[in-house]
Amino acid sequence: MKFDLHTHHERCGHAVGTIRDYVEAGIRHGLSVIGISDHSPYFGSDVEHEQPGIAMAKSEFARYIEEVLKLKQEYSGKIDVLLGVESDFFPEHASLYHSIYEKYPFDYIIGSVHLSGGVSIFNRNRFKSLSDKEKIEHKEQYYALIEQSARSGMFQILGHIDAMRAYYSPFSDIPTDAVDRTLQIIGEQDVAIEINTSGKTKDCGGWYPVDAVLERALHYGVRVTFGSDAHKPERVGDDWELVAKRLKEIGFKEWVYFKQKQRQVVAL
Repeated sequence: MKFDLHTHHERCGHAVGTIRDYVEAGIRHGLSVIGISDHSPYFGSDVEHEQPGIAMAKSEFARYIEEVLKLKQEYSGKIDVLLGVESDFFPEHASLYHSIYEKYPFDYIIGSVHLSGGVSIFNRNRFKSLSDKEKIEHKEQYYALIEQSARSGMFQILGHIDAMRAYYSPFSDIPTDAVDRTLQIIGEQDVAIEINTSGKTKDCGGWYPVDAVLERALHYGVRVTFGSDAHKPERVGDDWELVAKRLKEIGFKEWVYFKQKQRQVVAL
């Protein structure tokens, strides 16, 4: 059974196409399940539309949910449309985000760290001129946030957990045991991580996370799911079969998706 839990659309300001376009793409690509998970508004900001090229406006959030729920009904029997959201994780605003999300019937919430130390993880200049010690500090700060998001109880899935390497491929080789510590916590908290195929669209190439991280995730009993992180409809389900094959080679026997926040297990 083919599924994709990580898709965006035009509301976030850096994707193209309507939600319906992504649902139709899911049908064309043979998906049984498609999750809609656009970027949440910046609820901790006093501004109505903080970062309009990155996330939707606060006033769009309820409309977004209403539209997904309508499409869920319309496409019933053709494809299972799931209501999700990709949420930033800001420890100082976690309780606010949590209280807002509780009001809506989400099938799942993806927790993703996009800002670490106040700087985008995709900032091409982050590692320029840093000492080896400073590079370790940056990596450990990033994984500390991922660990906190795993412990928060807000998320069923953690998004692209090594995406800081997007524009700095040596990121994976920065020596620290923070990745193992974080994976152990994720396993203990029974939160899934996604294999996110959008890494292939960045300088680093490949998927998030790298195979070495997936091997350690298996060691710690971390569950895995799939997300294309599609920002255009044609990427829906991208590399699904290749990911399934690689997971089996690593040793995984199953992966999961979430419906009404309940884990659904799919054999590989």
